Amino acid sequence: MPNKILILFAHPLFEKSNVNDVLVNHIPDSPNITFHDLYQEYPEFDVNMQREQELLLLHDIIIWHHPMYWYSCPPLLKQWIDIVLEHGWAYGKEGTALKGKLLLQTITTGGRKENYCSTGRDRFTIQQLLEPFNQTAKVCNLTYLPPFVVHGTHSMTTEGYIENGKLYRQILEYLENKTITPEDLSGYQYFNDWFKTKLG
Repeated sequence: MPNKILILFAHPLFEKSNVNDVLVNHIPDSPNITFHDLYQEYPEFDVNMQREQELLLLHDIIIWHHPMYWYSCPPLLKQWIDIVLEHGWAYGKEGTALKGKLLLQTITTGGRKENYCSTGRDRFTIQQLLEPFNQTAKVCNLTYLPPFVVHGTHSMTTEGYIENGKLYRQILEYLENKTITPEDLSGYQYFNDWFKTKLG
């Protein structure tokens, strides 16, 4: 049985993001993949907790797709996390609704990959910067996977956008149809790098 994937997309300036436009347009047209644009759905930030929780329950894999905003996520996704991941539902003694589901982040950054290290301009690795999300997943009984990251978008060519769009499509198709565990990705900081080994 295919996995059902929920893509929670959060970009406050989507209309200005060439790379995210390409990534979104490469999402497979599948009944098992739901694309949910949070800024389109909640322009006033009035997140509907019950509706969002129901959506989560209908899916096996959750993807937080967003640009890196000041080394974190855009504010609406943080609002979504604060409201939807409720005590007694997502975490706490009785909060086991999300147990067994997978969580993947799809991240875009304007800066190049080499900037994200102890000696680079951004000083920390992507893995380090995403630790709060990893810990959130752990508290909520979600299985956190290494992120799919597209770096260097400010200087990327159209060909680069398309190449990453095709890779995103392949990853989503793989997640839809295959079983994956954290052990499979052990030692990899990026989902991209692990998946490319699968492609040979």
